[in-house]
Amino acid sequence: MTDSLEMRALIVDSANGPLRLALIQRPVPAAGQVLVRIRASGVNPLDGKIRAGQADHARQPLPAVLGIDLAGVVEVLGEGVSGWLPGDEVYAMATGIGGAQGSLAEYAVVDARLLARKPRNLSLREAAGLPLVLITAWEGLVDRARVRAGQKVLIHGGAGGVGHVAVQIARALGAEVFATGSASQQAIFEGFGATFIDYRASSVEDYVAEYTSGEGFDIVYDTVGGETLNASFKAVRIYHGHVVSCLGWGQHSLAPLSFRGATYSGVFTLLPLLTGKGLEHHGQILREAAQLIEAGKLKPLVDPRHFTLQNAEAAHELLMSGAAQGRLVVEI
Repeated sequence: MTDSLEMRALIVDSANGPLRLALIQRPVPAAGQVLVRIRASGVNPLDGKIRAGQADHARQPLPAVLGIDLAGVVEVLGEGVSGWLPGDEVYAMATGIGGAQGSLAEYAVVDARLLARKPRNLSLREAAGLPLVLITAWEGLVDRARVRAGQKVLIHGGAGGVGHVAVQIARALGAEVFATGSASQQAIFEGFGATFIDYRASSVEDYVAEYTSGEGFDIVYDTVGGETLNASFKAVRIYHGHVVSCLGWGQHSLAPLSFRGATYSGVFTLLPLLTGKGLEHHGQILREAAQLIEAGKLKPLVDPRHFTLQNAEAAHELLMSGAAQGRLVVEI
């Protein structure tokens, strides 16, 4: 048993260092915050980059407790917080950024505006794998591109974390969805109701001609970056098409996009956590998405392997190897 004022947490002391299990001070919620008893912590590629010292944009200096996504139970309310009761099950993208303690710990304090009630038909483990990828997909498709029924939507990297959620959101909102990936992922795409495109076997010109009669897709969501974003500029619909990317950080020529008279938006999901602006919107996205989840229109693809604080290192190794079969979650 740990002291009531302490908690277990995993700490990374330096770049590429091991995950060290330690007892640290349990946080106390300030005004507007909630103390959450964490039951599950989602593992994201960004966690690996922070651990490697390669994520300056996340502003998370080491030593640090990693972990951006969480699901758990409300423990204590800070001053001025309403709408929550101890025992409420919640999920959020709320920690591990901008110097905040992450979710690979027994407790964390969370800005109440970021919280949403856990969907009733998901376990806490399943819910912990969703927030970052769900918010990223939603901001691109709904906030930026205004996806709607009848549109043709192309998702690059449709079996990835953001991609598999984006496919389902677009489908739930009435779009016809196409997704690129490798042949081994075809069953995943088709299980979510998307038309599979083997990016290795088909050129951009080939699949634009086959599926859009050469006009291009109404929305193209790039979750891969690099040359895939360049391909997106060539695949978007003439005049009214819109390209969205959550990895548009390189050097790209806008000429193909301009020549099609199309538009582009970038998504930087961390911005509210870094600036304090837009926190309420993140919570709102999770609440709206919970309705789709409870209606059976959206479900997370979670790797079947189970991890705890004792073997979370194995989850990180699996993440970096690229061999995960869905979202990775550490149960706490």
